[in-house]
Amino acid sequence: MKNTILGLVGVGRIGVMHANNIAALNAEFAGQGSGVTLRLTDVAADHARTVAAGLGAEFLPSVDALIASGIQGLVIATGTSTHPELIRAGVDAGIPVFCEKPVAMNVADSLPVLEHIRAKSGVVQIGHQRRFDAGYLEAKRAYQAGELGWIHSLRAVTCDMTPPPVEFLATSGGLFRDCSVHDFDILRWLTGREIVEVYARGSNNGDPAIGGVGDVDTALAVITFDDGTVGTVSASRYNGAGHDVRLEIQGSKGSLMVGLDEKSALKSAEEGITFPTGESHKTFAERFDAAYRSEMAAFVELVLGRRANPCTPEDAVAASRVADAAQESLASGVPVRVALAAEQAV
Repeated sequence: MKNTILGLVGVGRIGVMHANNIAALNAEFAGQGSGVTLRLTDVAADHARTVAAGLGAEFLPSVDALIASGIQGLVIATGTSTHPELIRAGVDAGIPVFCEKPVAMNVADSLPVLEHIRAKSGVVQIGHQRRFDAGYLEAKRAYQAGELGWIHSLRAVTCDMTPPPVEFLATSGGLFRDCSVHDFDILRWLTGREIVEVYARGSNNGDPAIGGVGDVDTALAVITFDDGTVGTVSASRYNGAGHDVRLEIQGSKGSLMVGLDEKSALKSAEEGITFPTGESHKTFAERFDAAYRSEMAAFVELVLGRRANPCTPEDAVAASRVADAAQESLASGVPVRVALAAEQAV
């Protein structure tokens, strides 16, 4: 049996999650005639060695050594500022790359990376894991099957239970780029339409340090699609009820809610209603555990040539264009038109 060898760069919180998911894939793909082997590296060498030892993986001292070891796919789970350099390294090595979102800190920095990928005929999958979540997949199926009719309203919600460290927020690019970009991506993916205008507002009633690094802890964006359909995208860092990710789709024939289940982070105010009864998710990793595992399995299938790219860099940059516009609107207080790909020369 021939193993697919994946190299992972970065073993912080999300990197460790990917490492565990990759290790768990070995049994799944072994049954298909190709196991999965993990090799990893991180500048925090001692921590990386510990993670590798716990998973039976091999530690390499550098990215160059990792790539030179003969890996067949590169997984990037490092800070955003390092993404462009690492994507280029994987593409230059001629191997498929998986990179956590976004491609770069902003669209302007992403465009040269897209050009490099195209010039080298590279294969790069970007990590927008909601595309693999069962609820979002069912919503897309129902919409495409005509069961909802035409959509008249969309309402997307992404709320953390507690905020990440202020040190992270200082370099995240803002709430819309860090958090709501997932909603912008999934709305484009589900509807097949472009978001052409954003009007955003925000507030900061939690830790003043968040405002001190130029961010807000709660924000709302009114979005308009290219066919005139309207929607809202809201986000918060202080949702004490739990990690809350939902999408309400209202159509001329029917409506669906993604994320409405026994673990939903809400309670009914109506008499006699006990739903939901389960304990709410505390983190995004809990909420999207199955989606993250499916996402990494899809990358292995991409490496093996068994499937098309489920989230291209162009897809990710399109969502980032909306996030950039939302951040601009938040700062200016006026609606901002979203620049489309054809309008931005690479």
